[in-house]
Amino acid sequence: MAQKRHAWKEWKIWRLGHGAKVQRNVKDRLFRFLFEKDREALLELYNALNGTSYNDPSQLEMVTIESAVYVVMKNDLAFMLAGTLNMYEHQSTYSPNLSARFLIYLAQEYQTVIERAEKSLYGAGLITLPTPKCVVFYNGTKEMPEEQILRLSDAFEDKSVKGDVELTARMLNINQGHNQLLMEKCMVLKEYSEFVDVTRTYMRQGKNAEMALSDAVDYCVENGILEKFLRENRAEVLGMLLEEFDVEKYERTLKSEGREDGIREGIKIGIEQGIEQGIRCMVEALQEAGQTKTYIAEQLAEKYNLPRADAEKKAILYWK
Repeated sequence: MAQKRHAWKEWKIWRLGHGAKVQRNVKDRLFRFLFEKDREALLELYNALNGTSYNDPSQLEMVTIESAVYVVMKNDLAFMLAGTLNMYEHQSTYSPNLSARFLIYLAQEYQTVIERAEKSLYGAGLITLPTPKCVVFYNGTKEMPEEQILRLSDAFEDKSVKGDVELTARMLNINQGHNQLLMEKCMVLKEYSEFVDVTRTYMRQGKNAEMALSDAVDYCVENGILEKFLRENRAEVLGMLLEEFDVEKYERTLKSEGREDGIREGIKIGIEQGIEQGIRCMVEALQEAGQTKTYIAEQLAEKYNLPRADAEKKAILYWK
C-alpha cells in the first residue's frame, strides 16, 4: 500500500510537470517511450522483422522526427542501421493516410541525410540514401488482418494512370493472439501486447480510472509482464495511461467515429439499394451515435442534396 501511495505521489508530480491536457496519441507515446528506453529491445524488434541477427545496440542511430515538412507532427520511432532507414509507427486507430505520412517523414529524413553529406543535389556525384523500411504496429480494437500492405497509390485520384512514385508500408496487428511468430522473436513486443490487453481488461471492470490502471500495472509487475520497465517507470506509465484512457475523450471519439461511419454507411447503401433506404440507414446510424435530429437533418440535406424541410421530415420519419 505504501508503494502505491508513493507511486501516485510520483505520478502527480509527473502530471504537474507535463500538464493535464489529454492527447490523442498517448498510447503511441508509450510504445515509443518503451522502445526508446530499451535499445536492446528495439534491435531485437528489428531482427525479428528482418530476419537478421545484429547484437550491438550501439549501432542504432536514432533519427526520430520531432516535426515534419509543412506539418507539425511526430513519428514514433526512426533509426538507421546497416544502410536502412527504419520508420516505425504505432496506431491504436487505423488511418488510411499512413503511407502519405510516411512519405512526409521520408522526405524530411532524406533532407537531413543530404545536408549531412554536404553535397549538392545538383552535383555530378550520386548521394547515397538509406533504404526506407516503413512498419505500422496496430493494436486498436477494430478487427484487422494479421498483416497488410498499405500503398501510397491507393490514395491517387486517377488510378487508370500509373504514378511515378510509390511508397509501401507493412502494417502488423500486434493485438493479443496475433502474429505469434513475431512475438516469439521479440519478447518485449509480446509483453507490450499483453500489457495493453490487461489494461483494457481492468478498465472494463467499472473501477475509477486511477485504481483500475494502477491495479493493471501491479498485475503485470507481479506476473512478469514488462516487469523491469514498469518498476523503473511506474509514475510515467501511469500518467500516460490515465491520459490515454480519459473517459470523456473515449466517449467523444466513439461519437465522432460513429458519426463518420454512419455517413459512409448511409451513402454506400443509398447507392447499392436505393436512396430512401440509404437515408433511413443514415438516420438510424447517426441516432445510435448520439446525434440530434437537427444535426441529422443537416447531414441528410448535404449528402443527399435535399431541401432542408424535406431533410427534417426524413429525420423525424426514421427516428426510432
